[in-house]
Amino acid sequence: MSDAVPEPSPEAAVEPEHDPAAPAPLHVPRTPTGNAEVDAGLERLGDADHLATDGHLEVYEDVHRGLRDALTALDARPETPAPSPSYDKRAPSSSYGTRS
Repeated sequence: MSDAVPEPSPEAAVEPEHDPAAPAPLHVPRTPTGNAEVDAGLERLGDADHLATDGHLEVYEDVHRGLRDALTALDARPETPAPSPSYDKRAPSSSYGTRS
């Protein structure tokens, strides 16, 4: 019998130390809104879960820009619709107020 302790193999997995500053998912639920542009922005927020804090700003600015564009598109006025076919400026006016 040998009293020697076997050395761990180099392939043995070494558990990394817990680093509280390391990126970690926040597990904030993202509920779909039904608007494709907004939902894509919400999914993009998940990218920040895997980045260091200094990388969050880029993601947040990207999402903010997308949401702002989506809201701007909602506020855009549609072109003035053409008058309905029943409205004709050349139609004769009524005889109301005219003398015969």
